[in-house]
Amino acid sequence: MKNDVKSILLVEDSEDDIKLTLRAFKKNNISNRIDVVREGAAALAWLKNEKKCLPQLILLDLKLPKIDGLDVLKAIRKNKRTKLIPVVILTASREEKDRLHGYLNGANSYIQKPVDFDEFLCAVRELGIYWLLLNVPPPLK
Repeated sequence: MKNDVKSILLVEDSEDDIKLTLRAFKKNNISNRIDVVREGAAALAWLKNEKKCLPQLILLDLKLPKIDGLDVLKAIRKNKRTKLIPVVILTASREEKDRLHGYLNGANSYIQKPVDFDEFLCAVRELGIYWLLLNVPPPLK
């Protein structure tokens, strides 16, 4: 399915982090549609639904219920339909092994969630500018 809308799929289980991320996008005037799923299995089901347009960007937390973020990332990269979608790991994890495994499994970027809201606002603004405005994605089929 053709992707006409530059949407974002946010895969995050923390209600507070979901609210914070949505607030940061709104404060930065990033008005793209944001679809939220709260666990790994739901993210994979969402992406497999051929009635849905693929997102322009996936923001993926690592610590998810049912299927963790690294397994979600592996599945995204193995699927012909989703393997080219940019995936940004957006996580609180400061573990070097998480960052390494994220990149080894095909993450396009790894962002550690700042504790300070103003820093988070800045990170979201730059993320939105780069991935939604500057980056020219591959054609998705």
